[in-house]
Amino acid sequence: MKLNIGNRIKELRRSKDITQEEFAEYLGVSYQSVSRWENSVCYPDMELLPIMADFFGVTVDSLMGVDDAIEKEHVKRYLDEFQNAISVGDISACIEIARKGANEYPNNYTLLNRLMFALFVAGDDDGNIPDWKENRQKYDDEIIRIGERIMKYCPDPDLRLEATARLAFQHCEMGRKKKGREIYETLPTMERCREHNIWWALEDDEKLPFLREKIRNEYNNLRSSIWLLGESGCLSDKESLAVMMKLYDFQKVIADNQSSLDTWGEARIPFVIAEIYMRLNDTASAFDYLNKAAQAAKQFDERPEEQQQSSIILGDVIVNRTDFQTSDTRTLCEIMKETWLSDKEFDSIREYAEFKKIVLSLE
Repeated sequence: MKLNIGNRIKELRRSKDITQEEFAEYLGVSYQSVSRWENSVCYPDMELLPIMADFFGVTVDSLMGVDDAIEKEHVKRYLDEFQNAISVGDISACIEIARKGANEYPNNYTLLNRLMFALFVAGDDDGNIPDWKENRQKYDDEIIRIGERIMKYCPDPDLRLEATARLAFQHCEMGRKKKGREIYETLPTMERCREHNIWWALEDDEKLPFLREKIRNEYNNLRSSIWLLGESGCLSDKESLAVMMKLYDFQKVIADNQSSLDTWGEARIPFVIAEIYMRLNDTASAFDYLNKAAQAAKQFDERPEEQQQSSIILGDVIVNRTDFQTSDTRTLCEIMKETWLSDKEFDSIREYAEFKKIVLSLE
């Protein structure tokens, strides 16, 4: 197997945020030697390898780049375990898994990105994490450090942009909106992104799968934007209701009159519509959409391990049960019963028989 020691030295040195001159001084060699190693002109002397590996906190094999296959296998195992844990809201396990993986492979940016994400989610106030406030403060510095490291050194542009956006979000969540805005401003505009421009370079057999994937991604982004508009508080209740109703019907328009595979959203959207109807004093319509939300919540909790759907616009869509990511260990029925329905909007109908029936249906 070809040695990748030059690239590994460069990657590890940059992860330590030191110059070639500083690394050379530590090893007692010239900085020209370090430069030649990193450009694969020559290899370092064998006696230096243990010293370098110890300095970077890696094995000699890893330093030499000869165990890539083993690393990929181990990383995949960590990522699978992480996804299984987050699909059921076990954030503590997510942090433990990601931290263990990042400790074993300190320069694997995929694992570092997952660790950053888990630490961020640990401060989610929308789940059932009792220490979320403390977690926001406790993990703030670590999230920032990891995010800045990925931004600076990660060679994967997608991972780098994902971490950049999350880093900006973290600053905003912690009250540092100005800093968050500065980071957000560094992100590329939609008009300049790969998906909007690569079409002209595609071969004929690449065009259909590319378009379908692009539409699916833009469809999800559009749904999120419409949701934000309806929930923004910038519109009147009647306007918000009109927006949420269009969102509720949007999936069927796109997916040939089929229900959404996002059954969590299929529960949450009608529930929000019911809340708006309550504010508009239309209890009959509110009950109608509460029943729809309850039914969708039950469908979500009973969803199969894999769901598949096909439509002319979206193509074939497959959703696995473990694809779902949450910070709440409860079932959706429990969340609706214990959290959503506790909203003050429903105080005036809490003793109605129909309301109690809905609550009972969620047990």
